Amino acid sequence: MKNVQDRFLEYIQYDTQSIPDCECIPSTEKQKLLGARLVNEMLSMGMENAHMDGKGYVYGYLSATPGYEQAPVLGLIAHMDTSPDLSGKNVKARVVTNYHGEDITLNREQDIVLKVSDFPQITKYEGEDLIVTDGTTLLGADDKAGIAEIMTAMEQLLKSGRPHGKICVGFTPDEEIGRGADFFDIKNFGADFAYTVDGGEAGEIEFENFNAASAKITIRGVNIHPGMAKDKMINSLLIAMEVQSLLPEMETPAHTEGYEGFCHLNKMEGTVERTHMHYILRDHNMDKLEQKKERMLQIASKLNEKYGRGTVTLELQDSYYNMKEKILPHYHLVENACTAIQSVGLKPKVIPIRGGTDGARLSFMGLPCPNLGTGGHNAHGKFEYISVNSMEKTVSILLKILDLYSKIDLKKIK
Repeated sequence: MKNVQDRFLEYIQYDTQSIPDCECIPSTEKQKLLGARLVNEMLSMGMENAHMDGKGYVYGYLSATPGYEQAPVLGLIAHMDTSPDLSGKNVKARVVTNYHGEDITLNREQDIVLKVSDFPQITKYEGEDLIVTDGTTLLGADDKAGIAEIMTAMEQLLKSGRPHGKICVGFTPDEEIGRGADFFDIKNFGADFAYTVDGGEAGEIEFENFNAASAKITIRGVNIHPGMAKDKMINSLLIAMEVQSLLPEMETPAHTEGYEGFCHLNKMEGTVERTHMHYILRDHNMDKLEQKKERMLQIASKLNEKYGRGTVTLELQDSYYNMKEKILPHYHLVENACTAIQSVGLKPKVIPIRGGTDGARLSFMGLPCPNLGTGGHNAHGKFEYISVNSMEKTVSILLKILDLYSKIDLKKIK
């Protein structure tokens, strides 16, 4: 039987980086390589109907053991892709055994150091084994840790012979670019309720997330030789700077936390002639998100009045919504997760997600789906790390949740 650490170290060798603004489904074919490996592994351990569809989604299930058919059908979901923010190719991971609370040199040649002063939370893991990178790639704990934890829980469940209700497992592509739930087959997946296992400290439960929208701005300028530009040139780059100056200075990711929303300039590129800006707008409160969208409209209108109609075009699009309203009617999902977390000696931390997960969209598609932490930290960057002990505890949490739901009659909670 394979342990969660070994599984994780194997999975991160698959480069599954997704690519935004790609029409392909999934956005990168290489995600299917990990998908195919997972299907084979699921079949070899005894899971039923394990398969990958043409869009790169992986599914499989365990039938309820005799006498437990009345239990709710529970789903466990994680995503296979890694962030476009940093390469996940040729990940060189190493295990820091019995971590002592010191700075960790990731790459001596390039002087890349995981510093306690920058990431003080790492000292919480003194005495545990940490998995880190060599500082040239991300690690991939977001979300291959979730995959490893689910797969290890399934194998342990099968090997132990302990009774359970029907359990459905799903692995999605393209979560990092906001498309993980686009083609998720909820009907055939067959779960009544589910959990995503995706990022965050072990013991975290998240059932509130941002409402999210994107704002794409195109600024059209007029270019002419600088020596003859007086009263003729319109520099789109300078207008882009003006756009940013009209937004609240402190309403950015670097100045907000908890339930505070933000407007984040995620990408900007351009010339005097034309500039493109991409913002992401986030707020847990839907009314406040609408205010952020309205502010963007007002800025575009103001600048068009100043520089001429058509100078600034704005495209607003909603991305996902706060799943809280879909989870509250099924709050047993949170309560049972808390019980499971306490059973492994951790204190449950019910916190809002400052982002989104597949579960947010799946909840609005009819599958209530809060999120459980995997133990990972510093996702999307070269300082990503995870505690092996946290992964092991998450496996135990999943098994306890499955055990709790095996004793519940679905009719009593519907």
